[in-house]
Amino acid sequence: MDLSVVVPAYNEEDRLGPTLDAICAHLRGEPGRWGEWELIVVDDGSTDGTAKIAKDASAEEPRIQIVSGDGNHGKGSALRLGVLASYGRRVLITDADLATPIEELDRLDKQLAAEDSAAAIGSRAHPDSRIEVHQRRSREWLGRMGNRLIRAVAVPGIHDTQCGFKLFDGDKARAAFADSRLDGWGIDVEILRFFRREGWPVTEVPVRWSHQAGSKVRPLDYGRVLLELVRLRARAVRPVGLLVTGLFLLASVLLYKGLWADLDRGYLADAGSDQNQWEWFFAVTADNVAHLRNPLFTTLQGYPDGVNLMANTVMLGLSVPLTPLTLLFGPTVTWALVLTLGLTATATAWYWLIARRLATNRWAAAIGGAFAAFAPPMISHGNAHPNFLVLFMIPVIVDRALRLCEGRNVVRDGVLLGLFATYQIFLGEEPLLLAAMGMLLFALSYGLVRRDVARAAARPLLRGLAVAAAVCLPLVAFPLGWQFFGPQSYTSVLHGDNMGNSPLAFLEFAGRSLMGSDEGADPLAFNRTEQNAFYGWPLVALAAAIVVRLWRVALVKALAFTGVAAAFLSLGPKFRIPYTDIVLTGPWRALAHQPLFESVIESRVALICAPVLGVLIALAVDRLLVTRERVHRAVGLAAVAAALVPVLPTPYPVRERAEIPAFVTEGMYSAYLSEGESVVTVPLPSPGSAEALHWQSATGLGFPVAGGYFNGPWGPDRMGIYGATPRHTSNLLNDVRGSGRVPVIGPNWQAQARGDLAAWRAGVVVLAPQYNDAALYATVEKLLGQPGKRVGGVWVWDVGAERMRG
Repeated sequence: MDLSVVVPAYNEEDRLGPTLDAICAHLRGEPGRWGEWELIVVDDGSTDGTAKIAKDASAEEPRIQIVSGDGNHGKGSALRLGVLASYGRRVLITDADLATPIEELDRLDKQLAAEDSAAAIGSRAHPDSRIEVHQRRSREWLGRMGNRLIRAVAVPGIHDTQCGFKLFDGDKARAAFADSRLDGWGIDVEILRFFRREGWPVTEVPVRWSHQAGSKVRPLDYGRVLLELVRLRARAVRPVGLLVTGLFLLASVLLYKGLWADLDRGYLADAGSDQNQWEWFFAVTADNVAHLRNPLFTTLQGYPDGVNLMANTVMLGLSVPLTPLTLLFGPTVTWALVLTLGLTATATAWYWLIARRLATNRWAAAIGGAFAAFAPPMISHGNAHPNFLVLFMIPVIVDRALRLCEGRNVVRDGVLLGLFATYQIFLGEEPLLLAAMGMLLFALSYGLVRRDVARAAARPLLRGLAVAAAVCLPLVAFPLGWQFFGPQSYTSVLHGDNMGNSPLAFLEFAGRSLMGSDEGADPLAFNRTEQNAFYGWPLVALAAAIVVRLWRVALVKALAFTGVAAAFLSLGPKFRIPYTDIVLTGPWRALAHQPLFESVIESRVALICAPVLGVLIALAVDRLLVTRERVHRAVGLAAVAAALVPVLPTPYPVRERAEIPAFVTEGMYSAYLSEGESVVTVPLPSPGSAEALHWQSATGLGFPVAGGYFNGPWGPDRMGIYGATPRHTSNLLNDVRGSGRVPVIGPNWQAQARGDLAAWRAGVVVLAPQYNDAALYATVEKLLGQPGKRVGGVWVWDVGAERMRG
């Protein structure tokens, strides 16, 4: 059989007869061209005279076959029955209304024969198509929007999937329809997606098309197509992918099990003050959104100057959409959920990228993705920095940049890259900068190794990046303008000297690694949330062995250069050779004082090494799993395990957080605050101690506080610092808490305290039970010249301006 024509029909008694006559006449007209043919009518449970008309036509033309279903199941079911009943070397499917005339088969057949295509499909979106009778504008608009959505989520590059006139290679069509599951209008998308997945070329062909009255497509059918798209995407997820994601989720829950076990009192032991800060960020964002206030600014900290939230890491990309969760369950639930699901999503995204582009074995990709997300420096940031843990957009951005290099649809991919970059900016700007550095290092090194690829990719990549910038910059112009030039903006952040990694940090194990210890890691890191290398010597040795073994692979050469370059950059502007007094200038010196880079903690550049090592491990495991040499496979996998086991992460330790005093929980503070007044805690909240932020976020943000833990400006140059601008009184109280010694307080100190309280617009001074609280009480008593009053579990000094005058 040379050609099978399949016509699905449901209640088509008015149109089926002329359609069958037209098809038969056209095929009879050129018997030498069409050869042996059959016309299959699929009656999808019609309740009118459709079946009789088909039978009458079959009686006159024996090449007309009738296939009947057991009821009305939809276009997809009818086409599946018809195609699977066909025998043709080519299979044409056409709607019963012949909106595309049968004469257009000539075009499709010529295209299928001339091009190396498996399918030639009619396309109303083709610039050479002719629409003779248009649909209503609303229906056309819905159709365009639907096609754009379909292109985005299912079959990129195909502009019209729903035109009911398609010519297929017969065997391939039968294989595709045998694999199909959808019964409705989404069948076209499912079949074309199958062709794409199998690598069978599909060509869009211009056709004539006329809207026919009596269309069976109703407005609700567009919604049904969307539901079928969801089913299609769900079916596309492989079971092993779901299993891998489930394992990532299980690992994340186990790491944070201590936090989840006691959300009311649990506090990550190595978080410093960051958990309080992040819970406050989630709470204040939700409060701003709920009250329709500017989400980029607040005066609840750093009163009365306030905090530029865009200039802080509030992760608006998550804190805004998670507002309902924060309002319903509190910021601690949001904090725990972001850490747990963010880590899971990041691992899944790296797994997806590696499986999609690099590794044929899914478990090899899973190992590589797991390491990229659960690597020691990532786990270190998991103590306190979700903006460096929740990186699921980075693999997506990498993939889209690679698509630009392929040059298939530069405008579409550029637009998506711009949108992805915009979203990542609202998740974390510094991780995006580090990712861009890593991608640039990789591109330069790969381009040197494969100059032919670089020449072919350069033009579409540059065009796509221009499109991405044109999309991204207008969207982020106002938020970034607010960040850099708005109230409480700053120029760059002071991190101090010696923020680079020691070379030994790459060989040591992290404190949270299975074979690590705090005693070994602490001397080599700024703190336990900044252990930005610590991959361990076995893994470094394994990576070197993989690079040597696979050196002929261009990808491996580029990865090796990227990882080594990132490691050297992370050493900082200068570094000491271990066990010597020799100090060398590091490559970071060239970037240290450049815009944007001057605010980067240089040791964090070593985070680029995590996905580099993850990909190298995945490539090695992928090859080991297919090698026929059992001994080689066993030894190789054992070496991988020996390098990975020592850096397996262990659960985060949790301590019990301090109880919030009744003075706050029962709202007693409100009696001491007038409009425009703040609470001044002793000492003031700062990066070293920020319990007051927890008081606020856990009790509805009912009062502003002086001081705080945020990034803000300091001095005439507006240099960025951690915390509010320090004043003499706040420095004094910090010193007393640290030393436990009460200084000599005279009139000058008392006058200074009055001036500072006025600057803070203080309504009440509060001293909660804490370390060295007796010395703090004595100091405040002398500064204010009056004893405190015990209220709600704290010492209170009423210093409101109006009440003091009264």
